[in-house]
Amino acid sequence: MNITGIDMITYGVADLDEGRRFFADWGLRELSHGTDHADFETLDGSVVSLRLLDDPNLPEPFEEGSTLREVTWGVGDDATLDKLGESLARFGAGVDESGVLRATDPNGMGLAFRVSRRRAVAVEGARVNTFDNPAARINRRSPVYERAAPVKIGHVVFFTPHLEDTEAFYVDGLGFRVSDRYPGRGVFLRCREEGGHHDLFLLRVSDTKRGLNHVAFTVRDLHEVFGGGLHISRRGWTTQVGPGRHPISSAYFWYVMNPCGGLAEYYADEDWLTGEWQPREDWEPTPENYAEWAITGGLDGRTRRQYLPE
Repeated sequence: MNITGIDMITYGVADLDEGRRFFADWGLRELSHGTDHADFETLDGSVVSLRLLDDPNLPEPFEEGSTLREVTWGVGDDATLDKLGESLARFGAGVDESGVLRATDPNGMGLAFRVSRRRAVAVEGARVNTFDNPAARINRRSPVYERAAPVKIGHVVFFTPHLEDTEAFYVDGLGFRVSDRYPGRGVFLRCREEGGHHDLFLLRVSDTKRGLNHVAFTVRDLHEVFGGGLHISRRGWTTQVGPGRHPISSAYFWYVMNPCGGLAEYYADEDWLTGEWQPREDWEPTPENYAEWAITGGLDGRTRRQYLPE
């Protein structure tokens, strides 16, 4: 399947104004807003759509309160949409009046598929002077970012008690590839053979818990992870954990509490995989494997030191 990545995410929210304030501070550009909606975009045109909780056009929620209600996956062409329609017919997939293919995964998350509307974007990350390549950056300082401007929606992470069925849905039905695995607990999936470490992570924490863990936004480099996190702290939003680094994907991260549901993550420098990648099937979900290092509560945006509540 020629699925290219996440084109749009749609939240159902209790407080539209609070959601608007968060995503403006997060670094997205507002496209439109009204009394019942607000739409934002990343640099590449990935859309974050906010709708009120009781909007009748939203898919049914898979957890209470403000949360993600639909993930729209972009595809490369109409032929892929046709193939997806055939593959997902047994899951009740169908084309709605607007011509968008819609389905629901075994975890209860609403899905949509459309020919991708994301655009190519030219961004440049910082060059890194390593011991074996000390002149990657010559006569130029690395950037210091006052805030982040996310390039794209990178991945989504869901809690699911139906791990095996949900994995099979994405792998067998949509052609996703396994990148790595927590045995019996979680699986990292990418939507293409060649791409970033994961577009979707499914995690089982109990026999009943389902819901949104986080949505991740790709930024240029490690320095923008810091710049974005410090800015969001200055704006009064709460860091859960970060900055830090994931050994399983090599990415640097910063997680923030999102009033629209779950967490929002800035991340950069994840592993790039091809068909030659061999998944590790024996990662244990320990604190050490979650983060090589991390700062609980984050850094204070004004002092630029670890945040210590009074």
